[in-house]
Amino acid sequence: MIALAIAVALLRSAPDVLQSHIDTSVDPGVDFFQYANGGWFRKNPIPPAESGWGIGNLVRDELYARQLAVNKKAASGRFPEGSDDQKIGDFWVAAMDEAKAEQVGLKPLAPWLTKIDGVATTRDAISVGFALQELGVRPFFNVDVYQDEKRSDVMSLHLSQGGLEMPGRDYYLDSEPRFATIRGEYLKYIAGILELSGGSGSDAPGVLKFETALATVSRKIEELRDTDRNYHMMPLAEVQAKLDPSIPWVEALATWNLRPKEVVVGQPEFFSGLETLLAATPPADLRAYLRFHLVSQFAPYLNKRAEALSFDFNNRTLSGQKEPQPRWKRALEAENSAIGFILGKSFVKEYFPPASKKRYSDLIEAFRRTYAKRIDRLAWMSPATKAKAHHKLATMVKKVGYPDRWKDYSALKIGRSSFCENMIAASQWSFRDEISKFGKPVDRKEWDITPQTFNAYYNPSNNEIVMPAAAFAIPGLKDSEIDEPLLYGNAGASWIGHEMTHGFDDQGRQFDFRGNFADWWTKEDAAQFENRAALMVKQFDGYEPLPGLHINGQATLGENIADYGGLLLGLDAFKESKSYKEGKKIAGLTPMQRFFLGYDLSWLREQTEQSLTRGLKSDVHAPAKWRVNGPLSNLPDFYEAFGVKPGQPMWRDPSLRPDIW
Repeated sequence: MIALAIAVALLRSAPDVLQSHIDTSVDPGVDFFQYANGGWFRKNPIPPAESGWGIGNLVRDELYARQLAVNKKAASGRFPEGSDDQKIGDFWVAAMDEAKAEQVGLKPLAPWLTKIDGVATTRDAISVGFALQELGVRPFFNVDVYQDEKRSDVMSLHLSQGGLEMPGRDYYLDSEPRFATIRGEYLKYIAGILELSGGSGSDAPGVLKFETALATVSRKIEELRDTDRNYHMMPLAEVQAKLDPSIPWVEALATWNLRPKEVVVGQPEFFSGLETLLAATPPADLRAYLRFHLVSQFAPYLNKRAEALSFDFNNRTLSGQKEPQPRWKRALEAENSAIGFILGKSFVKEYFPPASKKRYSDLIEAFRRTYAKRIDRLAWMSPATKAKAHHKLATMVKKVGYPDRWKDYSALKIGRSSFCENMIAASQWSFRDEISKFGKPVDRKEWDITPQTFNAYYNPSNNEIVMPAAAFAIPGLKDSEIDEPLLYGNAGASWIGHEMTHGFDDQGRQFDFRGNFADWWTKEDAAQFENRAALMVKQFDGYEPLPGLHINGQATLGENIADYGGLLLGLDAFKESKSYKEGKKIAGLTPMQRFFLGYDLSWLREQTEQSLTRGLKSDVHAPAKWRVNGPLSNLPDFYEAFGVKPGQPMWRDPSLRPDIW
């Protein structure tokens, strides 16, 4: 009856951003995601140049339209060397110059290809591998500088597993036919890249064999989420003596002016396995491996042949994209990756005024107060742990909209020589910027994503939530046009509440208020949490988005807890709002219905089968549909709002519902 009443209301009122998406032929108690979005999906099939289509794409396209104007203006003017406008304009001109890309071919990569050609020994291969790290190419392993998990005021050097080109280890090891087919296409891609760059396609099997062996000694995605098991502080001399005698760690790191006495090793067994593998692999195979990784990394910015090879495998095979995006969109995507914070300045100046910053900052505080009340009501948590949870919540830092201090790109040189040269320069700048942080005080004001990024994050090492301006965007609506129920469901539950809950999910709860990995729970409370979280693991393990492919409940646990917690916080905060208390319908929908539909709007997205497969095997987020249906199916308020009955797919027995936060 509720679904029928909504259908009648749709006919009597003008469509809005929520009601126009509804598919009234679907019962919300059967599949709420399809009910909430089916109307939009019918009118908006996935474009051939995309691997998925949804709200994130719409926000991106609105941003791109604005950035296109900024780039064209910068490209047509004359600006001082080193200025933001000069960098934007020159980057754009070079990225759009297809003739220049054909003319220069692979010349931008020539210095490194020459080094690779000179590899005659394992030691030579390792030396070149370190040189490629400076370009953002990650052969063999990963080297990073970031906050120490157990000493958040220290920037430590981290060594971790890496060296794979495909999305994850299962792409190499899974025996299912779909992955065997992908490996066949990957072999062709390797051969094509090798031949393009002057190598031999016959070396492709050796590259795949080497990467498959690396995958074998790599940890699974769910195992990488265990902070304690992926933290091993070791003297650098011991790493070289016991794990990798073939790798001159001390000497190689010194070339970057890094002389650490100790390093954090994520997966010691990986490095031991790498040592064995290096000894068993002929230098010719290592040359081919390095050549492939270098050229594959920069193929999208080279000539048409390189672009086509990269697209056919990385976009068509892995993601189901049928045709490339227009060059101007690919140029903007690369530019946001390379100099995104420069573009961000113009974005926030025009599109995120102080009033918007204040609105969302105030909303965060409302959610903080709500979370404090929820902690007080927890029957399963002891007073001792509650007190520490309160302190962590109270000291959680909020960053809203854009940074207080922008990144300094003055050392980055951007010109009009070629698209690829600018991407190389940006990669080198980014590497030097990261490496330079070693041994310096932690900059807790820094942002890891740009203001125009449709995403957000919680950083446990800073105990902070970071909410970029674009995260709050709803396509077609000005901020002032977003009604309160939609605001609480969308920006509130799915963004603010979600990120705030990350501070207390299965990983975040293991970090204290200072950002250190430290146990502040009683043993009894920790056991209670783990038992409750196990219900959520079991719930999501049971979802099968594609035949034979289930969601990995353990790998996605943190995100699933954050989704669920965000909804619980959103509900409590919304019930304190004026619109909830007045109970007036908007566009034929009750305030509570709009709240839940607003939450769903954040995950409006349809994917190709290939893209869905990729996410299931390599992403710690569940697919969009289950980020909606999963947590909502545990909420009695949702049942009441949409008339969900026992026995329907969207209803779960109380004994199966996780009761965490």
